[in-house]
Amino acid sequence: MSRQNPKVGFVSLGCPKALVDSERILTQLRVEGYDIVQTYDDADVVVVNTCGFIDAAVEESLDAIGEAMAENGKVIVTGCLGAKADVIREAHPDVLSISGPQDYASVMTAVHKQLPPRHDPFLDLVPPQGLKLTPKHYAYLKISEGCNHRCSFCIIPSMRGDLVSRPVDQVLAEAEKLVKGGVKELLVISQDTSAYGVDLRYAEREWRGRSYRTRMTELCEGLSELGAWTRLHYVYPYPHVDEVVPLMAQGKVLPYLDIPFQHASPRILKLMKRPGAVDKVLARVKNWREICPDLTIRSTFIVGFPGETDAEFEELLDFLREAQLDRVGAFAYSPVDGAKANDLPDPVDDDVKEERLERFMEVQAEISALRLERKIGTRIKVLVDHVDADGAVARSAADAPEIDGVVHVDDGQKLRPGAFVEVEVINADQHDLFARVATAKH
Repeated sequence: MSRQNPKVGFVSLGCPKALVDSERILTQLRVEGYDIVQTYDDADVVVVNTCGFIDAAVEESLDAIGEAMAENGKVIVTGCLGAKADVIREAHPDVLSISGPQDYASVMTAVHKQLPPRHDPFLDLVPPQGLKLTPKHYAYLKISEGCNHRCSFCIIPSMRGDLVSRPVDQVLAEAEKLVKGGVKELLVISQDTSAYGVDLRYAEREWRGRSYRTRMTELCEGLSELGAWTRLHYVYPYPHVDEVVPLMAQGKVLPYLDIPFQHASPRILKLMKRPGAVDKVLARVKNWREICPDLTIRSTFIVGFPGETDAEFEELLDFLREAQLDRVGAFAYSPVDGAKANDLPDPVDDDVKEERLERFMEVQAEISALRLERKIGTRIKVLVDHVDADGAVARSAADAPEIDGVVHVDDGQKLRPGAFVEVEVINADQHDLFARVATAKH
C-alpha cells in the first residue's frame, strides 16, 4: 500500500540551520504519509530548500531549481532565497509556489495542493526523533531563529527576522529524543547562540523535575545530563560566554567554541557593526585557555571588506598570529544584495581581495599545522563517522562535521560508524590528524 503513496523529492541547500528546516519539512511529509524519493524521475513533485546569503549561494539555488524544473517540472521552492520571490520568478516563472525560511505551513499547503496526502497510520511510521539528513550518530539542534544584530554585511535578519528563542524545556526534550534515537553528538546552532533566551527574558521552564532558565549557560547544563557530546556553534562573544568555558573544563560540554570574529581592525569592525575591542578579545582568549587548556577555538573572517587598507589587513594577520586560533575559515568580501556594506566607499579590487585571502590562509595554515603537530603522541577520544577498506574517518572534540578537519584511523577497518574509540595520534598535516587505535595501557 505504501507504494501508492504520493512521492516527494527533496533538495536541501545552505547552512545547518536550513538543514534543520529541511528535516522538519521531511518529518511532516512522512507523518502525513508521503514517500521521500531519491530521483527526479520517481518524484511526483520536488521541494527545493534554498540558500540566499551570498551571490554564489543564490546562483547555486537558482541552478538547483532549474535542474529540478528540467528533470521533473513540478517544483516547490522554499528557504532563504524564497524571501526574494521576484528573483526566482524571473529565472523560473513556472515553479508551483515560493515561500521563505521556516514557513513550513506554506510548503505543506503547496504539497497538499499538488498531491493530496494518503496516510495509513499503521504503515507510515516515523521515529520519535523525526527524520534526519545527517548520519544517525550526530544531529543539529536549533535553539532559535533570527538575529537582533544588524551587521552591515549580512541580510539574515531581513530573511529570518529578529531573534525568536525556543523555550529551554522544548529544546531539552528534543535533545533527549535525539539521544534516545542514537545521536552521540548534538550540534547546537542558531544565528546567535549567545543571545539565546534574551527575547524571552530568560524565562524559567521545568525539565526532568528541575528548573532551567532559557539561557545558553543553563541550556548547556541541561544538555550535559544526556551523556552525548555537545558542540556550540555561532557563539557571539558576549561576556557570559565566560560562564560556559568552566563547563567545558569540567567535561560537561565539548571544549570547542565557534566564534565569528570577522576582523581585527577596530575601524573595519565598526564599519561591519561588530564589537571592536580587539585587545579585550585577545585577553579573553588567553583566559579561556588558562581555564580550559584543551579548548579549540574556531572562527571566520572577511578579507577585502570595503575600505580595508593594507595596514588594516596586516592588523588582521597580526591578530591571527597572536590569537593562535585552531580552526579558521575566511571569505573574500562579496556584495550581497540588500546589505548596507554595499554602500560603503572605497571597495577593494577583486584581485587584491583574492591576494589577501591567499595570504591570510597561508598564515593560518602555518598556525594550524603547528597546533596539530603538538598532538602527535597523545591519546584522544574520537567519534567514528565512516569506515571502509582504507580505515576509519573520525572526529575529535576539536572537529565539527563538514567544516573542520578529521582524524584518519589507518587501522580502523573494524570500527563502526557512531562508535567512540580512543586513538593515538601518529602524524598531522595542516588540517587533519592521523592515528591508530590505542592499545590498552598496562
